[in-house]
Amino acid sequence: MALKATIFKAKVQIADMDRDYYGEHQLTLARHPSETDERMMVRLLAFVHNATSSLAFTRGLSSAEDADLWQKSPSGEIDLWIEVGLPTAERLRKASNRCGRVLVYSFGGRTALVWWQKLQSQLTRLGNLEVYYLPAHSTAQLAAMVERNMDFSVTIQDGYFWFATRNHNVELSPEIWQQE
Repeated sequence: MALKATIFKAKVQIADMDRDYYGEHQLTLARHPSETDERMMVRLLAFVHNATSSLAFTRGLSSAEDADLWQKSPSGEIDLWIEVGLPTAERLRKASNRCGRVLVYSFGGRTALVWWQKLQSQLTRLGNLEVYYLPAHSTAQLAAMVERNMDFSVTIQDGYFWFATRNHNVELSPEIWQQE
């Protein structure tokens, strides 16, 4: 019998001063049985960093054809494709050809650094790709905030993120490895 996803609810108040975006989102995150709390929280961070009313979580790990998050135009075309983790160069090339912007939020300490060193020369040719790196200590702190029902206040300013709950605060700043 196949394991089912675990459902998490997150209420997120976002004050993104870098983009002048302010909003509140009620999110449902389905954590695939093979997904860690750390990866799920990086997906949440990616949502917060790019939040709009049309940004959506996809089937992610359950479907090889979907991004982790995407934003579609009213006509159904993919405008923004977001990957979390260490995707292959082939996957990123396909995504780059399918949509206007592709973002990667990489994490995993030394493994992510090796991934980037291996693929950097291939990925710099993709003009619509941005790659962010989240240090392991930051993603571990985010993972420690996981609860079945979460209530976050997130502030983004000058590239810094402040995640706050009633009991925890985490400050982090993704490294930009590649920008459009």
